[in-house]
Amino acid sequence: MTNQKVTVYGALWCPDCRRSKKFLDDRGVPYSWVDVDADERASAYVQQLHGGPRVIPTIVKVSGEFVAEPSDSDLAHFLGLDN
Repeated sequence: MTNQKVTVYGALWCPDCRRSKKFLDDRGVPYSWVDVDADERASAYVQQLHGGPRVIPTIVKVSGEFVAEPSDSDLAHFLGLDN
């Protein structure tokens, strides 16, 4: 298990966002949730990360590393949970 907190940028209507949140919940990974539909600054931040499009979910580590639209296995690898 990782103790590294991440921030999940997503939207309530997004099935991939719900799947990623469930993945984190099931593994006890601490995270903050930011709804990009309700927060214009967060939406602009996600667009900046991707150089234009708003891609969700975008999951960001404290270090600034991020992954977008990850599969469960990609998210596990990103968080170091695949060891």
